[in-house]
Amino acid sequence: MLFTDRTDAGRRLAVALRHLERRDPVVLGLPRGGVPVAYEVAQALGAPLDVIVVRKLGVPYHPELGFGAIGEGGVRVISDEIVRHAGVREKDLDSVERTEEAELVRRARTYREGRPRLPLKGRAVVVVDDGVATGATARAACQVVRAQGAAHVVLAVPVASPDVADRLREDVDEVVCLSTPHLFSAVGEWYRDFSQTSDEEVVSLLARASGSAATAEEVEVDAGGVPLSGDLVLPGDAGAVVVFAHGSGSSRHSPRNRAVATALNRAGLGTLLFDLLTPGEEVYRANVFDIGLLAGRLADTTSWLRRRVPLPVGSFGASTGAAAALRAAAAADSGVGAVVSRGGRPDLAGADLSAVRAPTLLVVGGADTTVIDLNRQAQAALHCENRLEIVPGATHLFEEPGALDRVAELAEDWFTTHLVRPAG
Repeated sequence: MLFTDRTDAGRRLAVALRHLERRDPVVLGLPRGGVPVAYEVAQALGAPLDVIVVRKLGVPYHPELGFGAIGEGGVRVISDEIVRHAGVREKDLDSVERTEEAELVRRARTYREGRPRLPLKGRAVVVVDDGVATGATARAACQVVRAQGAAHVVLAVPVASPDVADRLREDVDEVVCLSTPHLFSAVGEWYRDFSQTSDEEVVSLLARASGSAATAEEVEVDAGGVPLSGDLVLPGDAGAVVVFAHGSGSSRHSPRNRAVATALNRAGLGTLLFDLLTPGEEVYRANVFDIGLLAGRLADTTSWLRRRVPLPVGSFGASTGAAAALRAAAAADSGVGAVVSRGGRPDLAGADLSAVRAPTLLVVGGADTTVIDLNRQAQAALHCENRLEIVPGATHLFEEPGALDRVAELAEDWFTTHLVRPAG
């Protein structure tokens, strides 16, 4: 397979990565040549783009032999076996690492121009290069990404040596490679145009992606004095922001809620996914069903968010999180402008349902008959504008093809109508 240039390679690679779209991925390009390829992938997947800056650590008297790698955030990946067999002294290792750390920091600052590094913890991460010959840099990048907390690591390249591609599968969850020609000698021979990528081009592509994509940051929410971890995403033109309340012991890393959040981000809505419970609290199953506790946390988080972001706020609740969202919205000073429940248990909000004034959408799977009945009972208790939507054939987790997409469409329409374009 012959590629016209890196742009062509990136567009073709993006087609092969479509299955990752609903996993809310982060795309990382290896500078310099991997960034133009990664840019096209990120644009096609609607994903944030960043660079993965790594530095290989070479044995002092044999620099081509790497004994490890370093990445941003103080990440170190060291092969004790190579260090032992090479007989490298500790002071020499420290010297190499200091030199490479300085270069790593310099390059990261140059490429990002002051923008923060995208958080990877718990995320699906696609590491992209323009091709793989020896695999040393790609392997180091994937190891660093894993050490930075990525939950699912994908290496994606247009072309690679077949034996190297096979070896790299040991370091990642998935390798996506369009071509593994047996007569492989260099990456450049599989491109019509393989001209060098400049630092200026890398900076320009990253700035362009940052300008068109949402800003994402890890935050620490102050919920009544309890620090809770969260992920806040704000499109540049955000018209409102939606807080997600997870249920049944799920966390902010819920793939279903993240898929819905990504769809809302594309529609110009900000999202805050956060953990309602601390790690210590999660071990006690009763906390998952303590609607009062969850509602209090959600109310405190909503207040924190309103102080930080001057935008209308909505709530999206799943399972028991839906009851927490409705109970929190029932407070006269809640500040919640709209609520969406996915496969929720709004009935657990009890008598507070009658006090909810925010327009409420209840979405239930057509095959989730018990929960449909509970939602109908809750709907009867609501005195606000409300609607019950049943997604045909969907079960409780909306795992059927197209089911979660329908949830996202309904949520986007509801929040856009009631938050961004409120009546009157």
